[in-house]
Amino acid sequence: MPKRVLRGVVVSDKADKTVVVRVERRFTHPLFKKTVRQAKKYHAHDEKNACKVGDQVWIEEHRPISKLKRWIVVEQAK
Repeated sequence: MPKRVLRGVVVSDKADKTVVVRVERRFTHPLFKKTVRQAKKYHAHDEKNACKVGDQVWIEEHRPISKLKRWIVVEQAK
């Protein structure tokens, strides 16, 4: 089974080797037929502490690294 890959924006880089990434998804509301934006935050592992707040990053599913971290930063989008 392939690993999921998501794209989001780094909202926090205060922890060591960890970033919090906000991933936004858009979908049509089933009743009102209006496009709705919904966001979720993921804790991702950043081995080199390379990501800063505001960076666009790709994150990929990974084995559990800690209590909250189940994602890893794959690359920074340009």
